[in-house]
Amino acid sequence: MNLSEVELSVSINFSLTILEKLHMKRAVICFVILLISSVLWGQPAKQYAMVIHGGAGVMERENMTSEVQDEYIAVMNRVLQVGDSVLAHGGTCMDAVEKSIMIMEDSPLFNAGKGAVFTHDGIVELDASVMEGKSLKAGAIASVRDIKNPVSVARAVMEKSEHVMLNGLGASQFAKDQGFEPVDNSYFYTEKRFKSLQEFLKKEREATTNDKHGTVGCVALDRYGNIAAGTSTGGMTNKKYGRIGDSPIIGAGTYANNKTGGFSCTGHGEYYIRLGFSRDISALMEYKKLSVTEACREEIGKLTEMGGTGGVIGLDKEGNIAMEFNTSGMFRGYIKSNGEKEVAIFK
Repeated sequence: MNLSEVELSVSINFSLTILEKLHMKRAVICFVILLISSVLWGQPAKQYAMVIHGGAGVMERENMTSEVQDEYIAVMNRVLQVGDSVLAHGGTCMDAVEKSIMIMEDSPLFNAGKGAVFTHDGIVELDASVMEGKSLKAGAIASVRDIKNPVSVARAVMEKSEHVMLNGLGASQFAKDQGFEPVDNSYFYTEKRFKSLQEFLKKEREATTNDKHGTVGCVALDRYGNIAAGTSTGGMTNKKYGRIGDSPIIGAGTYANNKTGGFSCTGHGEYYIRLGFSRDISALMEYKKLSVTEACREEIGKLTEMGGTGGVIGLDKEGNIAMEFNTSGMFRGYIKSNGEKEVAIFK
């Protein structure tokens, strides 16, 4: 064998050695991937759940046409479908809450965003709040007049400011600084809500339960075991003096804690504020070890004893759902990762 043949042999052997090492590395990598995959596939996917409400009040079947019922049910089904898609594809509970509430804010059917009620002065003022159960961070805005989707700005307050609640012009300025486009207050006008205000001003009727209960809300548990809650509202028809209800108040209208659950309320806000309603439900679960349904029912009992009316939705860290109210109806629904689903209006 001459020198060139020796060099060629050495080169071939070296190349084969390199290839063997590469094949071994690939084999090891493939083995690790298969091992991880088998472990993951062997474990059941974490469960998720979401519950929504669109306000509680005096809702009688005979006073609501089937066409109107179908409208509400269609929107609530869409909300659940969107939220379910977010959670099923690995989205966070806060993503699900925000996107779900935005749909209801954009619908003229609910007292939030586009369908909000009018104040005594003939304008629309909006409140909203969000809270996440892992960190107990929260954000809220109140008495805003030019924000299309208040729930999104409430989330921005939580994530991009050092504060929990911003009010009025300050909240609007913060929204602009964060890139939200303001809308004219006329955007929120609906004939139905304006007519209700005119009836009040002309003293053609007294306030009803429905005038005090219009709110939307959502609570979600994601695949990561985290819980978030959010609430959005236009408040009470004919409200005066810059009145603010429970919806933007953390611990009253909205609360979330991974240790217990998440809650969103709808009702006569003054009572919910005085009870510290949603935080009290969490405390009942934490200290008295009540289930989410038991705790919500006990709190509704306290509300009833005080003379207040309304409802609450909630879920716990296991995805158990509660939808409790002391009125004749509450727009409500829920969906779970196992396919279980419900949409309802009346008791």
